[in-house]
Order: sequence, then structure tokens, then C-alpha cells
Amino acid sequence: MPNFCAAPNCTQKSTQSDLAFFRFPRDPERCMKWVECCRRTDLETKTPDQLNKHYRLCAQHFESSMICRSSPYRTVLRDNAIPTIFDLTSHLGHPYSRHRKRIKELSEEEMQILGQQKRDHISEQNLTMKPRNESTVQIQDEVEMRPLTQEEKDNKDYLRILFENLVFMGKQNILLTGHQEGDFEDEFTTDNFQALMDFRINCGDEVLRKRFEMTAVNVAYCNKDQLIQMLEICGNCVREDVIREIRDAQFFSINIDEVVNMADEVYLPVFGRFVDESNNLREELLGFVPYDTDADLLASQFHLTITEKWGLNMENCRGLAYVPGVKCGSNMKAVVNCLLEKNPKAVISLSSSCALNIWLAKSMHLPGVSSVLGTMQAICVFFHLDRQLLPLLHDTITELFQNNVEKGNELKLICRSDWASRHDSFDILVDLLQSLVISFEKILDEASVKWNVNMIREAHMLLSEITIFKFVVSAVVLKNALSFTRAFGKNLQGLTSDVFFASGSLTAVLHSLNEVMENIEVYHEFWFEEATNIATKLDIEMKLPRNLLEVQQQNEETDMLIESYFKETLSIPIVETAIRELKDIFSEQHLKALKCLSLVPSVMGQLKFSTNEEQHSEMYKTDLPNPDTLSAELHCWRIKWKHRGKDVALPTNINEALHLPDMKFFPNMYALLKVLCILPVMKVEHEKYEIARKRMRTYLRDTPRADRSTDFALLNINYDIKVDLDLMVDTYVQLYGDKVEDTTPLSNSEENNVA
Repeated sequence: MPNFCAAPNCTQKSTQSDLAFFRFPRDPERCMKWVECCRRTDLETKTPDQLNKHYRLCAQHFESSMICRSSPYRTVLRDNAIPTIFDLTSHLGHPYSRHRKRIKELSEEEMQILGQQKRDHISEQNLTMKPRNESTVQIQDEVEMRPLTQEEKDNKDYLRILFENLVFMGKQNILLTGHQEGDFEDEFTTDNFQALMDFRINCGDEVLRKRFEMTAVNVAYCNKDQLIQMLEICGNCVREDVIREIRDAQFFSINIDEVVNMADEVYLPVFGRFVDESNNLREELLGFVPYDTDADLLASQFHLTITEKWGLNMENCRGLAYVPGVKCGSNMKAVVNCLLEKNPKAVISLSSSCALNIWLAKSMHLPGVSSVLGTMQAICVFFHLDRQLLPLLHDTITELFQNNVEKGNELKLICRSDWASRHDSFDILVDLLQSLVISFEKILDEASVKWNVNMIREAHMLLSEITIFKFVVSAVVLKNALSFTRAFGKNLQGLTSDVFFASGSLTAVLHSLNEVMENIEVYHEFWFEEATNIATKLDIEMKLPRNLLEVQQQNEETDMLIESYFKETLSIPIVETAIRELKDIFSEQHLKALKCLSLVPSVMGQLKFSTNEEQHSEMYKTDLPNPDTLSAELHCWRIKWKHRGKDVALPTNINEALHLPDMKFFPNMYALLKVLCILPVMKVEHEKYEIARKRMRTYLRDTPRADRSTDFALLNINYDIKVDLDLMVDTYVQLYGDKVEDTTPLSNSEENNVA
């Protein structure tokens, strides 16, 4: 669909012109300036959101100094750009013609005021642009205006090839390095980047052939420092592309994942949630923020990175989520609280990617709980290392569940999935415990026949871990204590209607946990008895941790001492933490937001259309295009679905509602649903729009820790983003222009001498 210019007397449209077309800005003050300059009365009644979505101005209405051509394929406006070039008189020669874009008539006084405002604005632009002209913009303008020499063209062509290779290797996750350092100290050994360049030369690449035809074979095509610089530019370009879409969407949420290790450094992965132009909810990786053990310093650095370095406007953030992490839960909470202080409109929420019970367990800084979480994940991964391992576990389950075939088949089916991330993972672990012990023992008995050394070592370590009495007690207590939140957490990851009704059941869940806390003596007695029976069946000695063995030996009532110890160190802290974290994550503001899900037609239907959305949507009133008409629009929205035709199905989720063809007639509903959709607790309906998190896990699994790179990871995880190689080259020239000519290759020995 072509874009038409909104300026009076301008007939430009995108299909018949090479001019760039620019959206009206969302910022109300700046948008009003654009409208005043256009002098169209009909535009004055439009909201900034409507203007941004439906109206454009072509490039010929802006001074050339206001337009940046960062590459032949990318044209952007400066942040303070205002249109100043208009034809406001050509229609006067045709007084009887009909004009779609009627010009507002101004008095002489108004014309003088408008002229003075434009002159003041131009002066202001010149002042504000002065510092920027001394740096990047000046360099960029000079590059655009000055014709390139042949040498500069050759350097740019060469840089383009280097960036093309980096992008290709990043998206395919091909490591830049080859042999590890020190493997062949006396020989020249090529790495993967070097090999790809050689391949291109052998295939007849003309640019590379001209550059290297007279050089030695063992040349270093690009030194390590330049590769690092280029990789950083690649990562920034990919991130900027995602953030540009977030800016277009206006509202977004921040989702912080568990810490990851990248080349001996620790980082926090940051994901952004937003609704794109096609009304699809997406979750994309924005980048990695360095982790610091100091909570206050981490919070400050995190906010500075995402606002100053990445350019996110946190005033438009409406949701915050984090995964606690076994060792950094308190620090993560400090980061989120810091963001919340600076932006109270954001709602702290559970992430849809993490089951509630797993999230609660990770919030418990208890050694026994940490051991269960880590071992459970390791077991899940272990049985997928070799195709013979899973059948071995299945056979063991079949033997043990001969009297309950249905249960056995269910467990075998579960074992094929990532069961360590499920809402009922602790129940599964306890059910599988005996099967796991027998399976590991079989692997160790057949060690010399079937399995390699690494598998045997891993099996021995896991067997040692799960046959400790403390592990058994921890798993059983987690299973029982968190059984009260299991159904609640499952509903939060279910359909939209399940999420809505789950928000109303939180009071009952907290009541049950408080009752357990009041009667913890009785509950713990049953839990400890279950753990003791399992330990007896597996021939696991019932004893205290090593540091308390002397106390156990001196005490005659050993059993009572052990039971009391685990009550104080496991049962009580687990229940207390669950109650505290539930109250914290499901704040009053969060519950109000979830109550707004009654706007979804399927939920309306289940409530017999007797809902009161206006009361709950008050918190989002400032985000609406026409808040004064909200009440009337809610009434029309309710009537539309209450009196629908028999063949009209009710949309079951926000995604379906956003794609309705007549949503444009409900601007407030549209805005409300978009804000609700980006809450981190809401499920991403289409799997292809939340693949970034899965690709990150794959990247971490397949890439050795020492070879990981944050910029390389951005290329690999956001593989579907179309990169602009010319923009990367221009950025490199602007930042390292004095080094472009230094790309003349050195031989391997010469590069080592330089180093």
C-alpha cells in the first residue's frame, strides 16, 4: 500500500517517487509543530497516535541538514527535525478545484508569528547541532558530500566483505577461531574467518583477488582488534533495528533472564516485548548487560545501559519481569525495584517463560533447594546426550511401574520433554527418583561396554547427588509445599481466560499457605515420613550434613534431631519464602492489570457480559488516545459481542482481538489490549515470535564458554533481522576512519611482531 504525502499541494506518493517518507512523531509537542507547519485544519483534530499511524510527510518538506542518509538504503530524520518547506499558494490559480488537503487560512499577524517561530527553531537547531557536527554528524556529512577516491572505494568494498563474512558466521554460529592457541605453536594454522576469506578468493571474488593477488598465502586478512570493532558494530546495528521497532510500537516490557557466562564474564540477557506493526506480540533479545555483585551498582549500570546506551525510553515501559537466579536473586530484585522507582507505571510481573513453582524455588536461597534445581536440570540434559540413554530410562520405568502402566507411560512421555522447567517438575522428580537411581547404576555397571568416559563421570556424579538424604528431603518438601501453587501457576501459563480467573484465586492460595505455616509441625511430619520411606526404599542412609555429624553422634534421639533440623532449615523457610514472593510479585497493581483481561470477548462471555472493565482500566487511562470516550466505547464493545450473530465466534485471546478487521473503530480498546498484551505474564501465542529465548539457550549449549561473544550472540539469536552492510561500513568509517587504510594485510609473522 503506497504512502501519500500529507502536505498541502503535494502529490508525492511512495510508489512513484524515490523520496523518503517520514511518520508524524508520537511526541505530542513535536507532533503539534508538524501540524502547525502543514496548516491543515483537519489534522488538528487527530491524536499523535493517529497521525503517526496514518500520515506521512515526504523528504522534500525538510531542510537537507535535517535528513541523515546513513546508507544508500536508509534515510532518517534528526531528532529535532521540523518540516519547513511547503507550497501554500499553487492552489490559488485553480479556485474551483476541489482539494482533499484543505489549507488553513492565516491572518497577517499569524503569518508573522509562524515565520518568527520557524526562524527561532532554525537558530535553535543550529545551536543544538553544533556539538554533534563536531563528531559523528560532521564526519557523516563530509563523507556524503565529498566524492570518494578510488582507494577509499576499494577500502569500503573490502570492509563490506569483512562485515558480510562476520554476519554470515554469526548467523550460522561458526566460531571465528580455529585451533585453540598453543596446539600448533610452530606452524601457521588458519582460523575459520581466515578459511572463509581464502574460500572466497579461490571462488574468484574480484575485490579480494585484486587486494591479495600479490601477497603471501599466509596473510592475516584482518587483525583481531579490527574484528572486535566490527563485531561491536554488527551487534549495535542488530540491536538498533529491534529498538527502532520498539519505538514504533511505543509501549514495551523488559524481561531479564538468568545470568550467563560469556568468555569468563557474567552478563544479564535482556529481552524486549512489544506489539509490532502487524499486531503480533514479539519477544526479541536486546542485548547483554554486564553483571555486578554489588546490587546498587548493578541497578545503576543496568538503567544507564538500557536508557543512555541503547536508547530505550523507560517512560513507555509497562511491564518488568526477571528470573531470580540461584545466586543473584536479591540483586535482580534490586534492578527491577530501581527501574520501578524511575517508572511507576511499569508492573512487576511473572515471566511466561518460567513456571511459577520454578520461579519460587529459585527465589529461595537455600543450599538444598539450589542442589535440587541444578541436579534436576542436569538430569534432564543428561538423558538427551545419547540416543541410547532415554530407552534405558524408559525400560527402567516399565519395570518399576508394571502395576501402574498408565502412570509409567505418562512418565516416559514426560521424560522426552524439558520436564525440569514444568510447573509440576518436583512431582516428576520424586516419581522418577527410583528409576533414575537404577538407571545410573546400570550405566556404571556397563561402563566398559557402552558408554564413554564423560558419560560415566556425569552418571557417577548425578548418582552421588541424588542418593544424599538431604537431596531426597529437599525434593519431597518442595513437591508438597509448592503443591498449593501448582494449579495457580499452571493457569498463569494457560489460556487468557485461565489467567484472568487465576488472578482472582490468589487469595485462596495465600490462605492455604498461611494455614500450612500455622500447622507446620503436622505438615512437616507427613513430608519427612514420605522422604524417609523413599530413602529406605533406595537404601539411602538417613543422616545430617557432614558439619552436624558430631552433634548427631552425641545425641541419643537421632531421628528427632534430624526431623527437627530439616523442619527449621527447609520446610519453614520454603513456605515463608513462597508466601512472601507471591505477595511481592502479585501486587495490587499487577492484579488490577490482570483484571483488565475481562476485555477479551471470550472472558466476557464466560462472565455473561456483566463486567466492569472501566474500574480496572483506570491505571492505563493516560495511555489511551481518547480517554473521555472510554466508558461509551466499553459499552459498544460489550454490546458488539453480546448481540453477535450465531456464527460469530468469540476471540479467545488478545492476539485474535487485535487482528479483528473492525478494531480501528475501537481505538481505546485497541490501545488497552496492546498494553495488556505486552505484560510479561501473557503467553506469546505464535511460537515463531518468542524463538529468541530458545535460540539463546541453543547458542549457550553449542558454544564453548571461552568462545562466546555478546555481539556474536546477538547476530546468531536475531538471525531473521535483515542487516544493512552499507550502514555497518559507514559506521566503521566514521568511528575508525583513520584506520581504514590500515586494513592492508600483514603476514602471520608480521602481525605477531606488531603485537
